Amino acid sequence: MLHSNGAVEKNDRKGLILDFAGVLTASPIVTHREWCMSEGLEPGAWRATLNDHPEGRRLYAALEIGEIGQAEWNEETAALLGEHVDPVNLMGRAWAGVPVARRMVALARAARAAGHRLGLLSNSFGLNPFNPYEHVGIWDLFDVHVVSELEGLAKPDPAIYRLVLERIELPAERCVFVDDHAVNLPPAAALGISTVHVTDEDAAVAELEALLGVTAVHAA
Repeated sequence: MLHSNGAVEKNDRKGLILDFAGVLTASPIVTHREWCMSEGLEPGAWRATLNDHPEGRRLYAALEIGEIGQAEWNEETAALLGEHVDPVNLMGRAWAGVPVARRMVALARAARAAGHRLGLLSNSFGLNPFNPYEHVGIWDLFDVHVVSELEGLAKPDPAIYRLVLERIELPAERCVFVDDHAVNLPPAAALGISTVHVTDEDAAVAELEALLGVTAVHAA
């Protein structure tokens, strides 16, 4: 139930659990292609190296769960991209131009203001020297943070969803999880969490507005 000031009663409070990249930011694909061309690489080199190259996949998986740090990842992945690629702040240079998802951030702010609990559930791509959460300015939006690098496990491991439920202190049935990768949704759904797959920011925000009873408003 809503109070006259728009806040929800405690018994109606929901948990909004958000992924980071591709949810609180726009899809990075276009930015990464442009960055590759600015570095003298083929447009698809970033994604091919991280997703298709066996050593590139291994390095990224190790980065996600904190087995290696971002600085080490920068050095080793730069070498895979090409001998002319500067490893210094490689991740930061590739990610700095990815736009914020302004409507989704506004939705998160509206949900928090209404009294819903917010959880960040993110597969990390390193925190130092480039901290993507600080760069986008969303860290303080959240009541709880579950970042794979800090926990030693990553989505879609079911344990990481149980961990965020413990920290958000709400039953699964009152929580909504939002991610842009379909593979990350079934483990949440299996626990009883409602899921929203982001393929379009406006459509996802509209679905969340209906689920949470809030309206996303952002500055022009």
